Amino acid sequence: MNDFLEYIEKDPVFRRYHHDNLTFGLVYAFTENFQLVLSHDEVVHGKRALLDKMPGDLWQKFANLRLSYGFMYGHPGKKLLFMGAEIGQWEEWTHTKSLDWHLFDFELHRGLQQFVKDLNKLYQSIPALWEDDFTHDGFQWIDFQDSDNCVLSFIRKAPTSGDTVVVVCNFTPVPRSGYRIGVPEPGYYEEVLNSDSQFYGGSNMGNDGGVHAQNTSHHGFAHSLDIVIPPLATIMFKLHSIQ
Repeated sequence: MNDFLEYIEKDPVFRRYHHDNLTFGLVYAFTENFQLVLSHDEVVHGKRALLDKMPGDLWQKFANLRLSYGFMYGHPGKKLLFMGAEIGQWEEWTHTKSLDWHLFDFELHRGLQQFVKDLNKLYQSIPALWEDDFTHDGFQWIDFQDSDNCVLSFIRKAPTSGDTVVVVCNFTPVPRSGYRIGVPEPGYYEEVLNSDSQFYGGSNMGNDGGVHAQNTSHHGFAHSLDIVIPPLATIMFKLHSIQ
């Protein structure tokens, strides 16, 4: 959590030099049980609210925060999000007053809350995102080395059902078209999450609902996807295997 917050607060132009902040946790993730905590300790005593920590203009701040939540939900480990973070409070949390419910008057805040609601529903419905958080069987890197583009890609797996989800994160405001990632199996990969959707306040770039795997080897896999990665976004694909 500390490594991630240190990373995400940086201007995207500098993030390429701190890529290991994103990946180092997976060195020891399966020797202990992770809890991914974005708690009240991180939004008090001058640390600033999560939205206020994000760099960039107003649009980029919200995009960075949606990207962050998407990455954390895809990452192995149980989740904890403190109240107020789901609506994008600007002010630090305090026990002396209620949450800033008036923020629902603004479209970007409503979009952020809808994104968190949809994330929670997706998390519940896809066992690959939670069934095996604590062993190597539930996680596999696709590419953790693309620091120049600030892109991470990995696979979450549910050993009992065989469900597979591919998670791709773009930590820059630069869209990536024709970006190729390796995948383990042929089939149709449905885009089940896109934090850049217009419903959340994003620019609505994406993959038209999903992509078919190609018989082109990449990243050590026999198959690959040719995808669009929106700016400052997390996208997830669920595999529908060829029967």
